[in-house]
Amino acid sequence: MEILPAIDLRGGKCVRLLQGDYNKQLDYADDPVAVARQFEQAGAAWLHLVDLDGAKEGRLCNLPVIEGILGATKLKLEVGGGLRDTETIESLLSAGVARCVVGTKAVEDWEWFESLMRRPSCPGRVALGVDTREGRVAVHGWTKETRETALQVAERVTDWPLAAIIYTDIGRDGMLLGPNIDATKHLAEISHVPVIASGGVTDIEDVRRLAKLPLLGIIIGRAIYEKQIDLAEALRVVHGQG
Repeated sequence: MEILPAIDLRGGKCVRLLQGDYNKQLDYADDPVAVARQFEQAGAAWLHLVDLDGAKEGRLCNLPVIEGILGATKLKLEVGGGLRDTETIESLLSAGVARCVVGTKAVEDWEWFESLMRRPSCPGRVALGVDTREGRVAVHGWTKETRETALQVAERVTDWPLAAIIYTDIGRDGMLLGPNIDATKHLAEISHVPVIASGGVTDIEDVRRLAKLPLLGIIIGRAIYEKQIDLAEALRVVHGQG
């Protein structure tokens, strides 16, 4: 299990949206590359990066920042937000991104997503982003909801060569309310694809609770920026050293 500290990019800066609301933004840092270096110095091996502009506009918008982090650190980058065509995903993987996260396009076009997974570069390097609000999967930067549940989506991809399912409870994301342990546990136990938990992780006790579940990783954002969780301590917990 890994801790993936998160950088949410908007306008080239590190921000956080409360419950995915673009009108409720917290600003944290003007230099995402410097933040990534701090995460690496704390012992992180992975970085979860979301292009919020891209998620809303449907295209990658913060490529220079991504390239800057790749050039300045040895972090493995997991990138999502606006990845809705094969060319963009292939270019990111070729540039050195370790894992691409696809959400909206996958849910709305399963035929395309299935064809993507047949490309030689994609198995094991593409994750499915499953973001839910009150149990229903949301798309387009969390601005629209579908009729499907996270479990239904997981069943669709049960035998696909995905790197992971990244499960986010939007109602808890950025709110410091604690993760949805029950829903996360249920999905992780049923899914044949490894699950990464995201949303609401508030303190080190949340990390300890999630560390007991069969998860591939835990994404933490706001709690690190606001110093409610020490990243190095969280890494020790999931690695069995704390």
